[in-house]
Amino acid sequence: LAGLSTPAEGEVTWGGVPLPEAGEGWCRSLCYLAHANALKDDLSVLESLQFLARLHGHAGDESGCAEALRRVGLFSRRHAAVRTLSQGQRRRVALARLQLDAAAPVWILDEPYDALDAEGTAMLDAALSAHAKRGGCAVLTSHIDLTLADPAPTVLQLDGYRVQ
Repeated sequence: LAGLSTPAEGEVTWGGVPLPEAGEGWCRSLCYLAHANALKDDLSVLESLQFLARLHGHAGDESGCAEALRRVGLFSRRHAAVRTLSQGQRRRVALARLQLDAAAPVWILDEPYDALDAEGTAMLDAALSAHAKRGGCAVLTSHIDLTLADPAPTVLQLDGYRVQ
């Protein structure tokens, strides 16, 4: 779905167009967060988020990134070096991209709950619910059961690349 590999069979389309040909429109329509947080240890939290924002086609302005960090509970750590953060805090910085990519209709998230505490889990649940209420969808992998209630998620189990 993220376009990182070629399908073994068939094709993946976006709006009826095969993904390799869908180009820029398709890329701007999704936010992909990998299992790795993709943060630079030597940058500050704010600088790292600004870098990720710019890498993914956003302005990466200080005010927008600072607000995203406020929403994930890390505004007070914005000037701290990434290397000083716990794994849960690092995950929150990576998840702050969701605040910057809120308009992307599709979020693809690989283990987004990894290393989050109860507060972080609630924050992510709220972001996913808000995204769904805006008409967005999220495709995610998780080893924990989702606790979203409003709106209730449609959960599809994959087994051998087939929906069960």
